[in-house]
Amino acid sequence: MHDISSAIPDRGADLEAVLSAWQSATERLADTHQLLRAEVARLSNELEKKNRELARKNRLADLGQIASHVAHEVRNNLVPVALYLSLLRRRLSDDSGSLDILAKVEGGFTALDATVNDLLHFAAGREPALETVYVLATIDGIVKQLAPQLAAQHIQVEVDVDDDHTVWADRGMLERAVLNLTLNALDVMPEGGVLMFTAYQNEQYLEIEVADSGPGLSESARRSAFDPFFTTKSSGTGLGLAIVARVAESHGGTITAQNCHEGGAAFTLCLPREAQVHIKEMAA
Repeated sequence: MHDISSAIPDRGADLEAVLSAWQSATERLADTHQLLRAEVARLSNELEKKNRELARKNRLADLGQIASHVAHEVRNNLVPVALYLSLLRRRLSDDSGSLDILAKVEGGFTALDATVNDLLHFAAGREPALETVYVLATIDGIVKQLAPQLAAQHIQVEVDVDDDHTVWADRGMLERAVLNLTLNALDVMPEGGVLMFTAYQNEQYLEIEVADSGPGLSESARRSAFDPFFTTKSSGTGLGLAIVARVAESHGGTITAQNCHEGGAAFTLCLPREAQVHIKEMAA
């Protein structure tokens, strides 16, 4: 006689297997849903960041066109003024009182000319003329150029850059960027301090850091440091650091600002060691 119970399928076991499979599928769907939500959030954040960058580049392009027009118009009028000032100084060579007044006028003229130069450098959208640039030679040249000001402000200079540190860059644009970072550091140390240049390189990137022993950056100043016309000084165009940012972008690099643990602020210019020029992309 056959055992009928052994021939009947174990319906309880089958149901348990189905429920287990259903539970497993539900958990996988939940995990997939979480992954999709995280990916959507990441893509949304990335899109928002790209949109902000695009809006910033569009504003910079508009500002660049305005700055270029204003700068050229002002410069055209400054040329004859410089000639007239030179002629006037010759005529007043024996009048010390008038020469003192003229010296003040010339000081204002020099400041105005510096503003025009900042506008022209900011508006410049030319493609970098790339060549091998030795970083230490660039920094040494800037230190020598500013030697009188460094001595007058009692600034101690420290340079930690190897002789073989090089980057594929536009020599003039790189010099301008490092000079602007240096002048920015000197502005926050009117009573003396330490100015430090350091550099680091690997196969892909080179970093140049310009650090000062000044008061450091407020959070709002750190966020807006590279915005055109932003400045915490009573004078100046607010274009110095914006020019540095433009140089960095034109080389496919970045510029960042942060406070140092021991005090002061540090600005780091990071450039690819090989050519990655983005001027055309910026103008698009």
